[in-house]
Amino acid sequence: MQARRIVLITGASRGIGAETARILAARGDHVVLNYREKRRRAQNLADEIVAAGGSASIAGADLTDEAATAAMIADIGDRLGRVDVLVLNASGGLEHGAPPDYAMTINRDAQLRLVRAAGPRLAAGSRVVFVTSHQAHFHGRRPVPAGYEPIAASKRAGEDALRALIPEFAERGIGFTVVSGDMIDGTIIVRLLERRDPAAVAARTEHGPLPTVEEFATAVADATTHPAEPGSTVYVGGADYLTSS
Repeated sequence: MQARRIVLITGASRGIGAETARILAARGDHVVLNYREKRRRAQNLADEIVAAGGSASIAGADLTDEAATAAMIADIGDRLGRVDVLVLNASGGLEHGAPPDYAMTINRDAQLRLVRAAGPRLAAGSRVVFVTSHQAHFHGRRPVPAGYEPIAASKRAGEDALRALIPEFAERGIGFTVVSGDMIDGTIIVRLLERRDPAAVAARTEHGPLPTVEEFATAVADATTHPAEPGSTVYVGGADYLTSS
């Protein structure tokens, strides 16, 4: 019997991360649900997955905290021995009262640090999946809503930093895939942006319905298994980005 894959999903207590966890657990993976503060919410999700016949555990860490990140990876290593898939879903930058450099800290620095920390646990055949948005992926080539600019710029910087590791990934046999989506209906980022710049969200719906959390999470889950060249990008929604980029 083939062993379950160990899948660490950051920002997994709600939204896209949580739905990705449900999908992968239903497919037979053991999902490790990273959370920053909402331990009860993460545990409730893990319990839900187990009750449905899946396998899940939780791992708390503020990814902007180097020591906490290292401790989380060490704990996963002690408990589970390895990481087969690392889904980089956590992001931020629109939080009220956050310092000016927070977006870059979480969307670039923390992503790179986590990959480095997890590196010794990533064996040949493992996969890193970076979750982003079209507004970030096409940053510098397409207009970005003013309220989303800090996230777009910092997530593009995070993607660039990870793409710089592709030669190293390739040498070690580690896959790397980017999943980019239009604004995703119902996510916290879209809700926050609607408060700051409702016209920006409305403008995206002019091109058709926004992808749902389930649709996008399914694409993320699929990206953990589908064969792909290192650095390949999977696009979800936003056809106008792809036809005029």
